[in-house]
Amino acid sequence: MSERNDNLIKTTCKRLGLTYKQLGELIGLSEGRVKQIAILDNSEISEQVVKSLEMLIKIHKLEAEISEVREFKILLKRLIKTNPIF
Repeated sequence: MSERNDNLIKTTCKRLGLTYKQLGELIGLSEGRVKQIAILDNSEISEQVVKSLEMLIKIHKLEAEISEVREFKILLKRLIKTNPIF
């Protein structure tokens, strides 16, 4: 999920462009708790938090893919409209 020495919280915030407060809101933790976890070694982070971060990253990737598909559909519709094949 992240580079070996980087804390998962810090890496996730960087990757998704989130503050600790925003990340906490997304995974159900207070900003203070997120800050506490951000100084821990990855091996000390609970499995629940790790899974939450993994799911958040998957959701972010899927949302990006959905956006790309929507853009492709719009372009395809425009192409078909301006260049009818049938």
